Amino acid sequence: MKKTLVLLAALAAPWANAAYKCVDERGVTHIGDVPPPGCANVVMYEILPSGKVLRTIDPTPTEEQLRKRREDFDRAKAAIRDEADQKRKDMALINTFSTEKEFDVVRDRNIEPLKSRIAMAHDRIKAIDKRSKELEEELEFYKAGKSKTKAKEAPPQLTGDLIRLKTERTSLEGSITKSENEIEALKVKFDIDKRRWVALKGGMRPGEVVTEAKPADAKSAEAKPAAATPAAAAKPAVRKN
Repeated sequence: MKKTLVLLAALAAPWANAAYKCVDERGVTHIGDVPPPGCANVVMYEILPSGKVLRTIDPTPTEEQLRKRREDFDRAKAAIRDEADQKRKDMALINTFSTEKEFDVVRDRNIEPLKSRIAMAHDRIKAIDKRSKELEEELEFYKAGKSKTKAKEAPPQLTGDLIRLKTERTSLEGSITKSENEIEALKVKFDIDKRRWVALKGGMRPGEVVTEAKPADAKSAEAKPAAATPAAAAKPAVRKN
């Protein structure tokens, strides 16, 4: 039993004089038998008298550091998800289209119903304008007192029909604008897909993210001459806690 205690004491002896050491934000070195208060926000080392590091103790992260770590993790997770989504889209492009011409054919096929809808809306607007003009002329007759009927005021239905026609015309104009925007969006989409398909056929890996290179002038603008550094300050004294 005594031999066992002696052996344990011998093994623990090197740890008995272990100390804690760090260099704080101001460059001051702190050393103590217990973790010094000045080491709370920096990396701290548990060392032996010989200078050997037994372990490294990271500082407790602040709320800001934790928030930044969560944001970095979320960005990395989103990047992985986006790469997987892009890979699925790339494989769909490769399996759906066999030539560049097919992109134009499918694009035009999708645009055709929108063009027909626009043409029908324009035709309806022409009919509305014609009927509205007739109603407005009839209202003018009532206002001028030239109506062949005995009524001196325009029938409420006449005014209501005119309001409904104007409302319908506004709605049709909005529908035309929406369809035109959809056509432009389809053109852009198929153009992007076609260029992506060409790149994939040219050897680009599915799911690969292509980043545009910065122009030469932008790189030169970013390159700034290094500022002259002052002479090194005297090394701060070691503080014993």
